[in-house]
Amino acid sequence: MPLKDKLLAQRIYLLLGALFITSLVVSNLIFQKFFYWYPVDIEIFGSKLFEISVGILPYPITFLITDLISEIYGKKRANDVVVVGIFASLFSLLIIYAASIVPATSWSPVDNSLFNTVFGNSTIAVFASMLTYLFAQFIDIQIYHFWKKRTQGKHLWLRNNFSTWFSQFVDTFTIVFLLCSFGIIEWENFKGLLISGFLFKVLVAFCDTPFLYLGVYLFRKRFKLKVNEEIDLL
Repeated sequence: MPLKDKLLAQRIYLLLGALFITSLVVSNLIFQKFFYWYPVDIEIFGSKLFEISVGILPYPITFLITDLISEIYGKKRANDVVVVGIFASLFSLLIIYAASIVPATSWSPVDNSLFNTVFGNSTIAVFASMLTYLFAQFIDIQIYHFWKKRTQGKHLWLRNNFSTWFSQFVDTFTIVFLLCSFGIIEWENFKGLLISGFLFKVLVAFCDTPFLYLGVYLFRKRFKLKVNEEIDLL
């Protein structure tokens, strides 16, 4: 590959990594707000079926990005982004902790109580999210490359959806379980949030498949890649 194309591929990889890390960190900071994602009042196991945290909104983006990186840059580069995301989450924890122990002034628009209400559970949330995210993302990448190898780079929709469905169920189950265990969410909401969150992610996986196809098509066209060929950044 010409040096000019390799430099462009590196810049795009960095951009995708930045979008991934931003989506991950933001999802951990906004998780305490819940909303209805479908305007129908249905209850299941005593909980509203379509109630989920706004923190789930950026999460599907992370799986789309890792699938795209896996397809174009390979398994190692996808794993590298996941590891960097862990460090970014840890660093955000340190910033939140430092901000929480610094006393607010008497005229501060956001006092200590309000700040702790909004961000007080972020430490637990980020810790729980990191555990589940690390496990789910590595599962996603492993399953993605398993199907990529079995299909010899064909049937992109198959590995995109199968890897995302399984890894997202693991992620949703574990994060809801841990949040209930830490007392952030009542156990009575466990089943409803699990089903609602997983259903939302499955539908998003369906919806993001065309975007993955588009991204792969543009990469292959720009860098003249064959099916199953990956970009080596070294």
